[in-house]
Amino acid sequence: MVKAWELRSLSKEELIKQLGDLRKELSDLAVAKVTGGAASKIAKIKSVRKSIARTLTVHNQQQKESIRKASF
Repeated sequence: MVKAWELRSLSKEELIKQLGDLRKELSDLAVAKVTGGAASKIAKIKSVRKSIARTLTVHNQQQKESIRKASF
């Protein structure tokens, strides 16, 4: 699971790359769920979704902060 304080130290490009990786992992887990994969993979879906949400939150916070700095 990804921590928000770890994400805040990443650049915009790194956040987008990590977001892509997490989304790929989520799609793989969804396929595993449909095909009857292991219970551990099904349980991991929740943590991956939360990690995606954390990554998006930090990304949006950074964007808003840069807009505020640019407007002043």
